[in-house]
Amino acid sequence: MKKGKININKIDYPIYSVNTLIIGSGAAALNAALQLHESGIQNIAIVTEKLGGGTSNNAGSDKQTYYKLSLDAQTADTAVEMAGDLISGGAMHGDIALCEAQYSMQAFYNLVRLGVPFPHDKYGAFPGFVTDHDPKGRGTSAGPLTSRFMVGSLLKAVRQKNIPILNKHQIISLLAPDTGSKKQIKGAIAIDLDQANSETEGLVFFNATNVVLATGGPGGLYKYSVYPLSQTGSIGMALRIGAKAQNLTESQFGIASISHRWNLSGSYQQVIPRYFSTDIDGNDQKEFLSEFFPNMSSLGTAIFLKGYQWPFDPRKIDNHGSSLIDLLVYREAVQFGRRVFLDFTQNPGKQQSEEFSIDSLSNEASEYLINSGAIQESPIKRLTHMNQPAIDLFMSQGINLRKEALEIAVCAQHNNGGLIGGIWWESNIKHLFPIGEINGTHGVYRPGGSALNAGQVGGIRTALYISQNYAQLPPEEKGFLSENMDQIQEELALCQKFLSGSITAPLKIMAEIQTRMSEQGAHVRNLYEIKSAVQQAWQLVHSLPSMIWIDENKQLADAYRVYDLAITHAVYLEAIDEYIKQGGGSRGSYLISDPEGAVIHEQLESEWRMKMEADQTQNKDIQEIYIDSDFTCHKSWVKPRLIPMEKHWFENLWKEFRENKA
Repeated sequence: MKKGKININKIDYPIYSVNTLIIGSGAAALNAALQLHESGIQNIAIVTEKLGGGTSNNAGSDKQTYYKLSLDAQTADTAVEMAGDLISGGAMHGDIALCEAQYSMQAFYNLVRLGVPFPHDKYGAFPGFVTDHDPKGRGTSAGPLTSRFMVGSLLKAVRQKNIPILNKHQIISLLAPDTGSKKQIKGAIAIDLDQANSETEGLVFFNATNVVLATGGPGGLYKYSVYPLSQTGSIGMALRIGAKAQNLTESQFGIASISHRWNLSGSYQQVIPRYFSTDIDGNDQKEFLSEFFPNMSSLGTAIFLKGYQWPFDPRKIDNHGSSLIDLLVYREAVQFGRRVFLDFTQNPGKQQSEEFSIDSLSNEASEYLINSGAIQESPIKRLTHMNQPAIDLFMSQGINLRKEALEIAVCAQHNNGGLIGGIWWESNIKHLFPIGEINGTHGVYRPGGSALNAGQVGGIRTALYISQNYAQLPPEEKGFLSENMDQIQEELALCQKFLSGSITAPLKIMAEIQTRMSEQGAHVRNLYEIKSAVQQAWQLVHSLPSMIWIDENKQLADAYRVYDLAITHAVYLEAIDEYIKQGGGSRGSYLISDPEGAVIHEQLESEWRMKMEADQTQNKDIQEIYIDSDFTCHKSWVKPRLIPMEKHWFENLWKEFRENKA
């Protein structure tokens, strides 16, 4: 990494020149840096707003899953089978699924090598378990903090190799000048958060041949979110330069705690805790689920199934299914304004005449608990037996599940969509490689834990491609300035607009964005209200630069963060609107409400009807979307590419590989 200075408008700004700039510091970013370094590309730097602040270091569940090819000695598996299961949810490209499957072992064993404590037997096998949308038992886990272990092990290796990390640097703009030909990434602009009140407003320039964008999902989009507060996302700056996105309609939502943001899946539900609600002051306690289930057996079974059917799924509402619980939690909290809690100290049915009994559950639920030895008299005792670390995790945050209930909501958890990347994870913008959650490799449904694998595989594939094709140094500083000056001047002008605004504080604008997305872009979407939401979103984008109010330069970072989210939410709502216009119905992890749709439950109000997706096959088209520099939105639909089934003659493949043609 080379550091210098460039003079723009009579001000000297710092500039760093590297072959590859890695933006983000989560598991995907750190692995990309490590893979690049080990492949010989050592002129690199990691730039991050907050080291350790991303989702992978701050998220998890009861036993956070990593999805990979089966490595159990008793289970036969192939990469083609795994790829088939990855695309079975629909709207996913088969060639990318095959890459994720083929490289899953390499990615997994790299983590094992670095010290992530995945359990194995004395013979070296790594037995798995069944996760959601998984028929094969490919899931493994290092416990509630699997991805945090990944970040810790990868960061240790990155530091051992002395890879530069620039902390407290918020990237605000990607540089990809419009030359009339295919756009190509040239670098980025950041704010050094410790220098924001200096003459430069903290602006720092990066001159790079390649940019790896690994900033995670758009966690700041929703009012009810299980993303860490520090994870707001930055897909908007890629959309601003014309990067294409796909499947932005497809996010995952599920029940999570909101005092400490954490997914309440797996054993948190399988021990069958009690759900109740109160008024805003904590009074008028009510077990609101009971009136919608015919008996305690069906209620207890639905709660149990919520464990590995954790993401909300409209297909699992009917016949008192597990996702009916999500809707009732949402109805209680949003429609009626009550607070909702999970109580592990008591079984459900405290206020009912019918007693809870494990023996009365469905065979699937009762056999699971009996085989697990989890037949104790209360949920907390069952959880203690099954998964003590799940209790310890909340205790480390000052929450004692043995004494207090968890306040919950249906929260945004993961975006299956994101930026487009090919089989080498390169965007439609040359030299830009989105990896991790910001890359929309997933389709409508995905096996639980596959996102962690995809992020690791993306780093391997990106490093391999860069090392073989894009290893050249960036231009000298004069060349960088001449190529990018028009865009740089536009960005400096935008900074001045933010600094001279006078109406609304960034946090107030962010609250408006989050409210709009939670009402129209979360797991309940309205057929007739989405159009006005789109119009309101674009009105905000166009007016924001002149309306935002900050009282000191160090808040410039907040202004850019909100601007990024404003653009992001407008494009996401455009994608949802387009899907609904094309006749799309409820699927994935969201419900399209329609007064002429199917009745969800005979006791729910008349507005609770839903339109189901007509196409129930896996060959669902993929929606692509991008915006011009004037924010004109372009949408198209493409057929998913099939899983490649090429057969190779080894000697020919070997020759192609030696000649770098494979």
